[in-house]
Amino acid sequence: MNPQDFEAQYREAIAETLNELQAAVLLLAEVQNKISSIGNSVQNLSQRVEEFIAEQKAE
Repeated sequence: MNPQDFEAQYREAIAETLNELQAAVLLLAEVQNKISSIGNSVQNLSQRVEEFIAEQKAE
C-alpha cells in the first residue's frame, strides 16, 4: 500500500467515525430531552395525586 492509499483510507475511516460520533451525540441529546420530559410528567402526576389525597382527607 502506498502512502496516498493509506492516507485516503485513514481519512475515510476518520470521517466515518466522526459521523458516527456526531450521530451518537445527537441521539444522546434526544434521550436527555425525553428523560427530562418524563421527569416532568412524573412530577405533575405526583402533584395531582398529592392534591387528590389532600382533598379526600379534607372531606
